[in-house]
Amino acid sequence: MSTAAEIKQLILRRPKLTLAAAESLTAGQIQARLASVSGSSEYFLGGVTAYALEQKVKLLGVNRAHAKAVNCVSQRVAVEMAAGACQLFGADLGVATTGYAEPSPAQKVRTPHAWWALCHRRRGAAVVLSGLIEVPGADRVTVQERVAEGVLSELVNYLSELRA
Repeated sequence: MSTAAEIKQLILRRPKLTLAAAESLTAGQIQARLASVSGSSEYFLGGVTAYALEQKVKLLGVNRAHAKAVNCVSQRVAVEMAAGACQLFGADLGVATTGYAEPSPAQKVRTPHAWWALCHRRRGAAVVLSGLIEVPGADRVTVQERVAEGVLSELVNYLSELRA
């Protein structure tokens, strides 16, 4: 069973949850994987791919000053993107990615990496999980694929614990 199919099984258990995505580094791969499963429209509300700082701020509510200072790549930016996806789509859950798909000497980045975040809006509070995925030596496309799969695996883990 694919990770996206596992998500469908878990997310549709009672109480049913909804999901949205905000992507930068993964460029829509999370959304494509989620939508590849028949019936995903029952819970997947949509997503946004925001590469530019202005779009992260405008669409997802990312803090401009912080994001500009870190070239839009930090744990905080990922968390703000995930929370922003929840807000934008009215979803219970939001996932997000931001990072470097390849080395960037100008930014002093030697190893491709991404910050990911998961935000679960619950009554009165939110649960936020986040982490860093490093993919040394991989090409751009492989980095994007591994990060997308890694984030969806984290979502499966979270949902499995939530539904246990």
